[in-house]
Amino acid sequence: MKNFIKQKKYLILRRVSQIGILFLYFGANVWGWQILTGNLSSSKFLTVVPISDPFASLQMFFAGAVISLDLIIGALLITTVYAIIGGRVFCSWVCPINPITDLASYLRRKFDFNKISKRQPSTKNIRFWVLGLSLVLSFLLAVPAFEFISPISMVHRGIIFGFGFTWAVVLVIFLFDMFVLKNGWCGHICPLGAFYNIVGRYSLIRVFHDVDKCSECMECKEVCPEVQVLSMITKRTEQVRDSACTNCGRCIDVCAEEGALGFSILGKKTA
Repeated sequence: MKNFIKQKKYLILRRVSQIGILFLYFGANVWGWQILTGNLSSSKFLTVVPISDPFASLQMFFAGAVISLDLIIGALLITTVYAIIGGRVFCSWVCPINPITDLASYLRRKFDFNKISKRQPSTKNIRFWVLGLSLVLSFLLAVPAFEFISPISMVHRGIIFGFGFTWAVVLVIFLFDMFVLKNGWCGHICPLGAFYNIVGRYSLIRVFHDVDKCSECMECKEVCPEVQVLSMITKRTEQVRDSACTNCGRCIDVCAEEGALGFSILGKKTA
């Protein structure tokens, strides 16, 4: 049991984080809790601190909406936090879509479905085009375009108010990731992930690589949802530089025995 926890430490912590955040929102809507009220686009912590999705706020701005002071403060607060700890940490520690795509990725590896679609797009820049298109459509249609079709918002609302048609959206993403494109939604399409990729470009928390302990077994690359960020393994350098890294910690979990990977702050290994 102790060994299991050691090998799944960050996976367990991420699930606790994701479920815990959803539970707080659920409690606010069902039991009237005042810890975290609202939704993933706009919330308040303890009824005082505004928390806003900066990408949703940006879409509203492009749509011509009047942006309230609370929304601006909340967006700046969240942007600052994610800029420090690593922008795409939202994708692996908060986003309710992540457990769905993680399951699809696990099954894809377990049953070797990679054989079905060996050819993968050589670039992951599609999500940046989707991000730009979301802002352009928001401007042209005068509505926050991605927010209207966002699976993230759909799943969040579905957990709290009942899934309904959201089950179909979840199933499509799950099947797409499992049979069509490895890490397809999060790794290639999601504009929110692209936005946080930009935000976290100069984050302080990174995955550290201890070159002397590494045997280059490549197990970390098997589980990484953004495998290109681990290029430092073969280059034998000491830190992930690519801001596409979600800081999910799966590479650290599978490297638990060797201890060649861990999180670092300002380039100094901490775990």
